[in-house]
Amino acid sequence: MTLVNAYAAPAEAAPLEKTTIERRALGPLDVLIDIAYAGICHSDIHTVRGDWGARQYPLAPGHEITGTVSAVGSQVSRHTVGDRVGVGCMVNSCGECRQCLRGDEQFCAQGAVFTYGSTDRDGTVTQGGYSEQVVVTESFVVKVPDALALDVAAPLLCAGITTYSPLSRAQVGPGTRVAVVGLGGLGHMGVQIAHALGAEVTVLSQTLSKKDDGLRLGADHYFATSDPETFRNLRGSFDVILNTVSATIDLRAYLGLLDIGGSMVCVGLPSEPLPVNLGSLIGGRKSLSGSNIGGIRETQEMLDFCAEKGIAAEIEVIPASDINAAYDRVLASDVRYRFVIDAATFAD
Repeated sequence: MTLVNAYAAPAEAAPLEKTTIERRALGPLDVLIDIAYAGICHSDIHTVRGDWGARQYPLAPGHEITGTVSAVGSQVSRHTVGDRVGVGCMVNSCGECRQCLRGDEQFCAQGAVFTYGSTDRDGTVTQGGYSEQVVVTESFVVKVPDALALDVAAPLLCAGITTYSPLSRAQVGPGTRVAVVGLGGLGHMGVQIAHALGAEVTVLSQTLSKKDDGLRLGADHYFATSDPETFRNLRGSFDVILNTVSATIDLRAYLGLLDIGGSMVCVGLPSEPLPVNLGSLIGGRKSLSGSNIGGIRETQEMLDFCAEKGIAAEIEVIPASDINAAYDRVLASDVRYRFVIDAATFAD
């Protein structure tokens, strides 16, 4: 075991504090990563504040990790010292079930091991990327292409794959009319990816306050959902709606924006259940679905795509001492569009 500097929540809903956490000794199939940057995801806040159930504390969050390989185990073949790499939302799975074998490790039949707050195969509780180093099984480490800077690449490990996966699986491309609901940490990635795939992209946001950003990022159109005329004028206008918000919305109204045979995919997770009127689906052969990150192969595919297309997260880099203030700003929607922690400051 090795102790490394980190920031962790000592108890549910408590502010994060500077501390040390244990990292396991390097095993034969393990990769030791010197962390350069760790993105702040809304999921980090939900988790450490107990919104998604009880956790074991202290808990260091963080599942948007980039850095360089500093050591490898004796049997590691995919990565070498000095490689630029990333770690996303998962660090292990059984590797043997149907889901794992087809590249959907996030749906592992025995339960994926998530990057923090999850019980690993050895019985220890995983600790995340708000730290100086991390040890990860080589098959859950992805390569960061040289064209992507490590700071802007970090949020791609969650926000990037969360939006890329459903758009890719929906075969979005030229001629596809895509609406992205919300222009936040997820939405600003969804707009860039849908645009790069060749779609006609519309942003649906509560107000027009971010319209200039949305158009700059690749949106063709931008409408305010607070205006009732939006839902009347855009009825039947979209083939795919990517819902990135975690707030309660009127699903019937949004489903009305789909053309016949259209689909709405939700990647945000509201705290309250959303009622569904089946007539809104049956009446137009429409579908409503959810999507949860992506497997390791698909995550690598996403990184390569973003590097090729010049796509990156828009970020604000902060020192570790500003994490709690950043959490408050995320909750107040006061970030454009993702906070990233400079891991060099964990020791300060």
